[in-house]
Amino acid sequence: MILKLDPQTIYLVGGVLVLLVISSLIGWVLAKRITGGKGRATIDNLNARIRAWWLMVAVFGLAMATGGIGSILLFALTSFFALREFITLTPTRAGDHRSLFWAFFIILPLQYYLIAIKWYGLFAIMIPVYAFLFIPIRSAIAGDCANFLERTAKIQWGLMICIYCVSHVPALLTLDLPGYAGQNGKLMFYFVLVAQISDVLQYVWGKTLGRHKIAPNVSPNKTWEGFAGGVVSATLIGAALWWATPFTPLQSAGMSLVITLMGFCGGLVMSAIKRDRGVKDYGNMIQGHGGVLDRIDSLCFAAPVFFHFTRYFFS
Repeated sequence: MILKLDPQTIYLVGGVLVLLVISSLIGWVLAKRITGGKGRATIDNLNARIRAWWLMVAVFGLAMATGGIGSILLFALTSFFALREFITLTPTRAGDHRSLFWAFFIILPLQYYLIAIKWYGLFAIMIPVYAFLFIPIRSAIAGDCANFLERTAKIQWGLMICIYCVSHVPALLTLDLPGYAGQNGKLMFYFVLVAQISDVLQYVWGKTLGRHKIAPNVSPNKTWEGFAGGVVSATLIGAALWWATPFTPLQSAGMSLVITLMGFCGGLVMSAIKRDRGVKDYGNMIQGHGGVLDRIDSLCFAAPVFFHFTRYFFS
């Protein structure tokens, strides 16, 4: 899986870099003009997010430059850190340690290996079927029955969200799309870009116009205005990027809408888990964003849906 560096890829990367430069300049100007109060805290958070975005774009770009294997390794590491955050937030017992060993060091690398060798048949069912059945069996052998169902469900959830769902992002590189051979790197870039820019635009619209909260007990910062503005804006951007995809402009708009809606749902569900555990973020690995899971929550729900929609309707 070698990713081609063609003019369209250069345009995509260049566009992202231009957005980051503009965002950095705006953040710098706002930091100079706003020196105190609640507004200053918001600007500091915004600039921390922008700096983190520079780093994340650099890492993602490096992974793409190394080809398909680099992208698979990047998301495998992402799954590892995300699963670690999830398990840390949902404590387990000594009886789960062997199951967790299998989750981190056997099931996770096996899932990404299946992507590397393009074994779709097993990749698609390995975690939902075999790992789902294996984890409770291994935990039961340990003999610890205290809160067994709850503990097992936490590990199974972690496997599904942090490994299975996330692995569908690099799995886009394995799709055989007519007239699009060797260009799947752009499709992966397109997916991540639309999902992440939807998050950013929902944040911006929410901060500027947000008044009516969607689910204040789950995510106090999510508003109907931010949701509508972010989804519509990101969908239009996705439609405008149809030339980098195997889709027509209308199809690209539809696929972008799917990405943004599923991304929003992913963020809401993952926020509900955080509220249940009484924390604001999954971790503090990414300055301004919290943990890895805080940054990829939208990808978790959007990736498998986008992958299977693309595979079913366009391959």
